Amino acid sequence: MHRSPTAEAEVADELSVLRPDLAARYAAELPGARAAVLTRLWRALTHEPLTWVEDRTPDRDGLTLRLRDGRRLHGPAPDPYATAAYVTAVRLDDVTYDRPARLMTDLAVPHGADLVAELDHSVASLALSRAGRPAHPKEWPTSDWEWEQRVVDGHPFHPNCRSRPGFSVAEQLAYAPEHGPRVGLGLVPVPAEACLVTGEWPDALRDGRRVLVPVHPWQAAHVLKRPCEAQLTGHPLMSLRTLALDGGPHVKTALSARLTSSVRDISVGSIAASMTLSAFAEDMAAHADGLLHVTRTLGAVTDGSPDLGAVLRESPQEYAGSGERVLPVAALATTELPQSTAWLGEFTRLAVTVGLRLLELGVALEAHGQNLLVVLSATGAPLRLVYRDLADIRVSPARLARHGIPVPELPARILTDDVPALRRKLFGSLVAGALAGTAGSGTALRAALETAVRDLPRTPDLVALCEEPMPAKALTLMRLSPGRPGDRWAELPNPLL
Repeated sequence: MHRSPTAEAEVADELSVLRPDLAARYAAELPGARAAVLTRLWRALTHEPLTWVEDRTPDRDGLTLRLRDGRRLHGPAPDPYATAAYVTAVRLDDVTYDRPARLMTDLAVPHGADLVAELDHSVASLALSRAGRPAHPKEWPTSDWEWEQRVVDGHPFHPNCRSRPGFSVAEQLAYAPEHGPRVGLGLVPVPAEACLVTGEWPDALRDGRRVLVPVHPWQAAHVLKRPCEAQLTGHPLMSLRTLALDGGPHVKTALSARLTSSVRDISVGSIAASMTLSAFAEDMAAHADGLLHVTRTLGAVTDGSPDLGAVLRESPQEYAGSGERVLPVAALATTELPQSTAWLGEFTRLAVTVGLRLLELGVALEAHGQNLLVVLSATGAPLRLVYRDLADIRVSPARLARHGIPVPELPARILTDDVPALRRKLFGSLVAGALAGTAGSGTALRAALETAVRDLPRTPDLVALCEEPMPAKALTLMRLSPGRPGDRWAELPNPLL
C-alpha cells in the first residue's frame, strides 16, 4: 500500500539542508523515539476507556486486547507508571508494528487520522530533540530556565509528548527549549483603550497611550501574519510559549499551535481573573506551613482576541534561598536524586502533604511536573514546593466555607464542589503525573507513596488516595473525541494496592 511521506522523512530532508551535522544523530535516535512514543500509546490502549477495545486479557507473554471488530492486539505486560521505553513493538493479529503512527493508521478507529499525524510528528520531533540536545555540565544549573531546558522528552505519559505540527525543523531548533536557544520576542502596540490590562503592566512595555504586547515570533509569522522585530529576548521554558526574560520575569505568550493536546491561546477570561486568582492562591499557600509558594502574576494583557495576549509572572527563582536550587519536578529525572529510595520517599511525602492540605481547604492543584517545582538544598534535600500557572486549578466553595475562607470572584469553570472532580484534578496530576514521572515505575512509586502516607491524618481524601483506582487523564481518548471539550479520565490500578 502506498503511504504518504512521514514526518520522520520530512525532518530528515530538512535536516540534510539546515543541519547536516545532526543528520546521523537524528537517524540513530529514531528507533528509541519510536519506542518512547509507542510505550506511551500502549499505556493509553491498555488503560483508557476506549469503546472499541472490548476486552483486555493478561497472558504468559503480556496482554492481549480484543477489539470490537474481532482483531487482537498483543503487547508486553503494561506498567502504567513506567517512563522507560519498554515497548519496542506490538502485534495486531499477525502483523508486528514498531511505529506508533502506522499502528494507529491500521487500527482505523473513528477520528484517528489527526492522531496519526500527531504521533508521526511526536516521533520525529522527539528524535530531533534528542539529537540536538546540548551536553549537560556536571554542575547543577543556577537558573531555573537551564533546568527547564534539560527536559528533552516532554510529557512522560502523553503519546504526543513532542508533537509540533506546524513547526518546521528550523523553527524547532530556533524556539524549542531543549535545543537551548535564546528567542527574540516582538512587541505589538495596541491602543490602551482597546486592551484589557490587569495588574501592573510595566512602563517599559508601554509607548504613550499604547500597550506593547509581547508576541512569540512563531505567532507573529503564522497567525498574526505581520513582521515583528525582536525587542525582548528570553529563554524558552518547558511550555515553549513561556520564556524567562533576560534579567526579568517570565512571560507567557499566545501560541496558536497544537502542542501535545492544546492550542496555546490566552483567553480574555483568564486575563480578567488573573490578579484575583493570583492573590487568592498566595493567601491559600500561607496555610501550607511554609512548604508552598505560588509565583505571583505581575500583570496581564489582551487585545480581546485569543491570538494576542501575554501574562507576566514572577520567576520561581525568587523562592530559592542562598545555595538552594529551584527546578520543575519534571527535571528531577535528569538528576540522580530519584534513584535514592530514601530521597524519593522524602520528596513524595512533601508533595502529598502539601497537595492534601490544600485539597482539604478547598483547592485542587493541577500539580503535574511542569506546574510543580521543588526547592532543593545545597545537598539536594527537598525543602519546599513552588507552584505556577493557576489557570486549571479547581476550587471548592463548600470546603472553603467549612474552613471560614471567603470565596473570591473566580471563573465559574474553576469552581466545583464535586468531590471526585477535585480528587481527579490533584491525584491525576500529582500522583499519576509528577510523582509517577519522577519515580519511573509502579514499583518505585508504590514504595515512595507507602513512605509518604504512613503518618498523614487519615482524612477521606487520603483514604481515596490509598484505596481507590488512581485517576489519570485519558489523553489519547481526548484526542480521539473531537467536539467534546473538557477532560476525560482513565482509572489506573492503585500502586498502593
